Amino acid sequence: MIIVESHVDIETPTGTMRTFVYKPAATGVWPGVVFFSEIYQVTGPIARTARLLAGHGYLVAVPEVYHEFEPLGSPFAYDTVGTDKGNRYKVEKEVSSFDSDARAVLDWLGAQDDCNGRFGCIGICLGGHLSFRCAMEPDVLAGACLYATDVHKGSLGKGMSDNSMSRIPQIKGELAMVWGRQDRHVPREGRRAIYDALADCGAHFGWYEFNARHAFVRDEGYRYNPPLSRIVEDIVLELFQRRLQLGEPIVADEETGKLIC
Repeated sequence: MIIVESHVDIETPTGTMRTFVYKPAATGVWPGVVFFSEIYQVTGPIARTARLLAGHGYLVAVPEVYHEFEPLGSPFAYDTVGTDKGNRYKVEKEVSSFDSDARAVLDWLGAQDDCNGRFGCIGICLGGHLSFRCAMEPDVLAGACLYATDVHKGSLGKGMSDNSMSRIPQIKGELAMVWGRQDRHVPREGRRAIYDALADCGAHFGWYEFNARHAFVRDEGYRYNPPLSRIVEDIVLELFQRRLQLGEPIVADEETGKLIC
């Protein structure tokens, strides 16, 4: 599918946020997807993944997660300087600002004539955590979280004391949780804590672990694993197809209140 690319500057409570938009060129209405980047903002690998999603029939919006700190349109390099900067901003930005950014993008998507009103989210690394939190918005039907950092530690944002784990009951859509078993950022005990919290709350989720290191989906760098990336793409696209394209609902069991298909 041929796509078109543009950007829009969205006003948020903490300033103007550049958001890159990827969508099918064909006339139609499409599900809206918020795509949260790594700590490096909208780099080449992020843009290529956004194009892949748009090419499968989605209106994809990729916000700059650190718009308060950097000039608009500022990706970081995958080097020590870029890594240090991204990690510093991650704990300087208020958690509430990450949340209000997500809400602003969802509201923008909902106002577009070519959006069908079904929303999903996806994120990678830092973005995986932001997607996890975005899935707590009541109108998000599906969320993909790729090796989401800091969820198990509760260390996102200023003060390094987020409430992501305690807010899991607010997730009413379906999640796809993707991990690398050799990812030192999210060790086995951290993954187990997240799994148990989701299961205990009756969340509707798929859980996928691969023999891979952190950033194995990023198509730059020595950790990139192309075959596993293809599998992850299929996992995400299958989830979005059911929930966003076809509108498959999630309902609660009348006796237990647990979420079921």
